[in-house]
Amino acid sequence: MDAPTSVARLICDEPTARRLVAYFSECLDPQNTACAAFEGDGGGWQLAIHFRARPDEAALRALMELAADAATADALLIEPVAAADWVAQSLSGLTPVRAGRFIVHGAHDRAHVRPNDIGIEIEAALAFGTGHHGTTRGCLLALDDLAKRRRPRRVLDIGTGSGVLAIAVAKILRTRVIASDIDRIAVTAAKANAQLNRVAPVVTLVHAAGGRVRAITATAPYDLIFANILLGPLLRLAAPVRHLAAPGARIVLSGLLPGHANTALAAYRAQGLVLEKRFPLEGWVTLVLRRGKRNRPGRGRPGRLRR
Repeated sequence: MDAPTSVARLICDEPTARRLVAYFSECLDPQNTACAAFEGDGGGWQLAIHFRARPDEAALRALMELAADAATADALLIEPVAAADWVAQSLSGLTPVRAGRFIVHGAHDRAHVRPNDIGIEIEAALAFGTGHHGTTRGCLLALDDLAKRRRPRRVLDIGTGSGVLAIAVAKILRTRVIASDIDRIAVTAAKANAQLNRVAPVVTLVHAAGGRVRAITATAPYDLIFANILLGPLLRLAAPVRHLAAPGARIVLSGLLPGHANTALAAYRAQGLVLEKRFPLEGWVTLVLRRGKRNRPGRGRPGRLRR
């Protein structure tokens, strides 16, 4: 018999649940945990964090105290659960997520997709970003907004995770997209999700484990680039991304806390990019930048894609 897994639960209000799931999704190892915030049967909300093994309870409560307060940390219930598909279990109670014309859902919620929706089905057992996180939703809203005004033909998704953004691009723009991630397991998950959504022929997945990746640079420049990662990698990617961007291209940056947004913006402005729009959502900020028509600053070959 498989060893039992563990779950940490917290009953709270909706804003708290959404904020905490975003916080713990960033703090905890996604290979060994799955975080979810969902509405219970009685209308109240719950945070659930599933672990492959019993977590360090003191460390987990310390993280909760940093994210909220001591009383909330004390209220966290940590208990073993029977062996199960722990990722699917953590996501089974989630409602579909809407972002503009997109709706991200699991197999159990296919019926919620309306005729005019652009449905993106994500396999719960391969969860590396499901659209419930404010950073992914911000990118989807930015894509929906851009698609109403532009038709980019060459698209790059850096840090694709579950492949949500690449799938969304393929569906709304009906164009090819290169999607990369430094995590080989995430690439496998994204491939499965692309097949599930019937866009695999136009989504090229790349395992980009540091350095220059020929599959990415060979198809540059791009009209639209997504980088939904974290502040550190975003800062290191500023120069390479500018070189990969075509004149007039849009670059969508996410994974930014409000206090980090201006730092990232300064790094990209130094590369000649200008801010076009901000999407603040659930304690995160998504930035839409535009590269000017002129080839500045600097010239030459693309920099190395280091994350």
